[in-house]
Amino acid sequence: MLSKRIFETDFRTALDEELRRRDMTIRELADRSDIPLATLYKISSGEVDVRLSTVKKIVAVLEPELPAFVAVIAAKFLLDELEGHEILIQGKSYRLRGYTANSIEECIIASVMAEKDGAAGIICAPVLASMVEKIVDVPVAIMKPKASTVLDALDVVARRIGA
Repeated sequence: MLSKRIFETDFRTALDEELRRRDMTIRELADRSDIPLATLYKISSGEVDVRLSTVKKIVAVLEPELPAFVAVIAAKFLLDELEGHEILIQGKSYRLRGYTANSIEECIIASVMAEKDGAAGIICAPVLASMVEKIVDVPVAIMKPKASTVLDALDVVARRIGA
């Protein structure tokens, strides 16, 4: 990730590495960013110090902003039903992005991955919420099962007991 590498090394090195990783030329970057080709050559050769406005343009091309999302940690069957849903929060649209988990360990890993991926918040089962809140720095909400869901499960259990 270019923005992270910029702070770990000098800008010129980070830019060269990112262009190589993406198999992109300086000319292609100039075309996509509307930065003059001569300016990019001077930056890549170390002739000039790069301006913040130029860095912003380069990062915008190489790391386009991903759509905002809220993570849902759940079993795959539930996530399949939620796929493609969006919610409007204070005028901004957020997609729901599912993270499949079938064990507590997978839920913990999923919550860390969701935060790392940039989740604005996380929705998970009640049994996990207090644990997830301790390991992430984004809002966490629980999925409260409806009574009808519990009664449906009760019907299944009743049929299996009677079978």
